[in-house]
Amino acid sequence: MNLQSDIATGRILVRGVNWLGDAVMTTPALLRLREAFPAAQISLLAPAKLADLWWRHPAVDDVITFTPGESVLAVSRRLRPGRFTHALVLPNSPRSALEVFLAGIPRRIGYARPWRNWLLTQPVATRPGAVKMHKRSAAEIRRLLAAPPPFPLPPALPPDAHQIHEYLHLAAALGANPQPLPPRLHAVPFADSGLARLLPPGDRRAGGFIGLNPGAEYGPAKRWPVEYFAAAANELYQRCACEFLILGGPGDLPLAEQLRSLLPVPFARGHVTSLAGKTRLGELMTSLQLCRVLITNDTGPMHVAAALGTPVVTPFGSTSPELTGPGLPGDPRHRLLKSDAPCAPCFLRECPVDFRCLRGLGPERVVYAVLQLLKSG
Repeated sequence: MNLQSDIATGRILVRGVNWLGDAVMTTPALLRLREAFPAAQISLLAPAKLADLWWRHPAVDDVITFTPGESVLAVSRRLRPGRFTHALVLPNSPRSALEVFLAGIPRRIGYARPWRNWLLTQPVATRPGAVKMHKRSAAEIRRLLAAPPPFPLPPALPPDAHQIHEYLHLAAALGANPQPLPPRLHAVPFADSGLARLLPPGDRRAGGFIGLNPGAEYGPAKRWPVEYFAAAANELYQRCACEFLILGGPGDLPLAEQLRSLLPVPFARGHVTSLAGKTRLGELMTSLQLCRVLITNDTGPMHVAAALGTPVVTPFGSTSPELTGPGLPGDPRHRLLKSDAPCAPCFLRECPVDFRCLRGLGPERVVYAVLQLLKSG
């Protein structure tokens, strides 16, 4: 039977990705899938920790969640009653392909990768514009830093190098339009979010916040120095008397406390509210929508903020905005600051040398970028 014969009114399962930022970057592909098959039932299989991300999302009809401890067999058994006709497997892992295979879904589409091609009915070849993230070795980094200037520029990346094109290409294998769309999310309205108990009175939040997101789950090589966050926040307060929100998950609490301790006491006590470790994902989304600008590392909340319409200012060091920047590539609402260190991007979790990529992006550059965005409204 032809792949397209029953998809228009079929039951499509999309096996979602496991990380927050990556999940946001899949939303253009999901929107294109909905556009192509408006009458199909589209269900998303996603980690339970990301369930709030899909609140009232127009691309999906329902969300099936799984927990970290669930076995492949347990997940596949829960999928069987859905009687899905097609499975679109977005992750590259063997496990994700095995889940839909064991669920008995007759048509299974995903990228061709080792150890799993036999589990797919349509393995999709790597797309022509794909760019692999090359992790530099410590020896390569030291060799680059030891070379005399002028340092060689990194090779230019093709316009479709960004990660959102990886997911759009898979959706196109089902017949969807591969042209990019901006990632899009919806947040629970403030009145329904429960955030009022955590935020200052309405008169202080009326003008919106500047968000500070000092963490990055991937590792310290993605984290702009916390003392730079503090210096930028203090300078911005002196210039525009803004209110600030410190954001992050439970693992970011030490960084959040360190950031607050570096701020002048009257400023920290009277104009800075820390939500780090206090919010679920849904509440984090609502708080990001309250921000006029978010100063953030290259991490999940950066992508969430951009998809909610909040401008972001992000210092990039070990990673590449061309590959994993927020929003639609080239979106003028955001300010993506790139390092000129010859070893950047290295794509490592920890810096093996002196962290010069992010230390070279001083607070004054972030302050200037934020003021530009505030001025433009």
